[in-house]
Amino acid sequence: MSDHSAGGAGNEIKLLLAWALVGVPLVWGIYHTILNALKLFS
Repeated sequence: MSDHSAGGAGNEIKLLLAWALVGVPLVWGIYHTILNALKLFS
């Protein structure tokens, strides 16, 4: 069966955690890439 509850706060928390698991490493990688690129041009 599917878990489609109307207005479930648990689903919002799961979605937020899923985005955090993707977003934090992505931002970390972009940040370090920019720092390394700035070293090349300085």
